[in-house]
Amino acid sequence: MIPSDTVRINKFISDSGFCSRREADRMIEEGRVTVDGAAAVTGMTVSGEQDIRVDNKRINSDKGTVLIAVNKPKGIVCTTESKEKDNIVDFIGFRERIYPIGRLDKDSEGLILMTNNGDLVNRMMRSRYDHEKEYVVTVHRPITRTFIDKMSAGVPILGTMTKKCSVERIGSKKFRIILTQGMNRQIRRMCEHLGYEVTALKRVRILNITLGDLKEGEYRNVTKQERKVLFGTIKDSNETEKTS
Repeated sequence: MIPSDTVRINKFISDSGFCSRREADRMIEEGRVTVDGAAAVTGMTVSGEQDIRVDNKRINSDKGTVLIAVNKPKGIVCTTESKEKDNIVDFIGFRERIYPIGRLDKDSEGLILMTNNGDLVNRMMRSRYDHEKEYVVTVHRPITRTFIDKMSAGVPILGTMTKKCSVERIGSKKFRIILTQGMNRQIRRMCEHLGYEVTALKRVRILNITLGDLKEGEYRNVTKQERKVLFGTIKDSNETEKTS
């Protein structure tokens, strides 16, 4: 629920689930947003009692936040682009507009969160807050102690050194890794640098939300308790944003 007191218009639109704050700002600049019949202005504040529209479609201020956990199969793309035939939005076929929080490579599988709340997306994507993501990875040849030590200490990829992380060998060719950053194809690039090829990669946890026994291709609602812990964890992201 959007509070009755005033908020910045881009946050109001984002909280409704219509789009992200950045997209809202762009639409305001393009003159596509109105408030009580007049063109909206970037940075203005509004309340839920006002008639706020995008392309003449009224924004519903009473829309609740949808948050689901999906077990993404390999081959599905984490995009809202309808031109991509294997996009996750069409694959899920949810009853209303939702979009993924972050990405999971097409060749990877496992946990991805999806929501209708653009503000939640923005807060969770702030990597400087060290939000943990856990993966189980299989490689093409036996794992050595040297491999584990180097992966844990940091690997040079994409012109920088990855952050130190937790890495645990759980099988001859399988390991568990917990990252607090999200560089493009990070785990695959780290392994490649050390002479290993990833043959399977599954994300099993994002912060406090785990994949559990959710079957491939299925989704579930994030529970009230999970939401409470999650929102408490990302609260600092929101507070910093408000004061910036």
